[in-house]
Amino acid sequence: MKRREFITLLGSAAAWPLAARAQPSAKVWRVGVLSPGMSGQSPGLQAFRQGLREVGYVEGQNLAILWKFGEDSVDRLTILAGEIVGSRVDVIFAINTSAALAAKNTTRTIPIVVTRVSDPIRTGLVVSLSHPGGNVTGLTTISEELEGKRLELLREALPRLVRVAVLWNAANPGHAMNVKEMEAAAPQLGLQVFAIGIKRADELPTASAVNAQAGALFVIDDLVIASYQAQILELTRKAKLPVISQFRDFTVAGGLMAYGPSNDQMFRRAAFFVDKIFKGAKPADLPVQAPTKFELVINLKTAKALGLEVPPTLLARADEVIE
Repeated sequence: MKRREFITLLGSAAAWPLAARAQPSAKVWRVGVLSPGMSGQSPGLQAFRQGLREVGYVEGQNLAILWKFGEDSVDRLTILAGEIVGSRVDVIFAINTSAALAAKNTTRTIPIVVTRVSDPIRTGLVVSLSHPGGNVTGLTTISEELEGKRLELLREALPRLVRVAVLWNAANPGHAMNVKEMEAAAPQLGLQVFAIGIKRADELPTASAVNAQAGALFVIDDLVIASYQAQILELTRKAKLPVISQFRDFTVAGGLMAYGPSNDQMFRRAAFFVDKIFKGAKPADLPVQAPTKFELVINLKTAKALGLEVPPTLLARADEVIE
């Protein structure tokens, strides 16, 4: 054992909530959560907690959760993954492709449940969806397969649209695949895309720079990009640019539209994977699942502010319309 790992292991007991160490007579399951985003009460993590409660796990009774947040630094994820492994958790819950890869590269024995990951085969997380074959399983967003559909919806909302700016997290390997899929789909819709990869908030372009090159902004959302939501929406407000994203949060906050899987449902379903592993199932035998619920969300208030009239046919297909 390496000296650093030994020291981490010795100090790991102090990281757990007191309740987790105060019940020697009852089994307390330990989950380490690895997130690239900011700490706080995100709706997704609350949905994960709710899912765990639904299958019988209550924090302070038979469950302890060790939270580790990258605070928008993907480079920290490997360090945090090491801290989780040293804390002797029963399962690691990794959120997004970057966190999942950091966890897998740190341990090949502790079960890892993932969510919001792009193609897990192409990123090397699993051997196949039906038989993952290692210590990783969970849920994929299949986002890269939906990028053409999102561009199609954007083109339907904006028939005269020609150029689309794509904002993505350049440190997220899953996003790189999303961008490639979008670049491949765009010409078939008569669109041109140009990608803007960022790693930090200070790399966000100015409103004038984006406005000079595009008629709309496509946000490839993850927990890092989501932490810049206010800055991005302020940028697009100044540039008078409509925004389309993968998840409804951007649209609720002021974007024009979103199309993608239900974020809350994915996090809740991740809890059921954790439950199965607690009961003896092996990640290698648990098929990776795709989303079962997709949402088309349109913000009419934003459309009116931009002077846009959303086609009635598009509104009729929306799962949620914000007025």
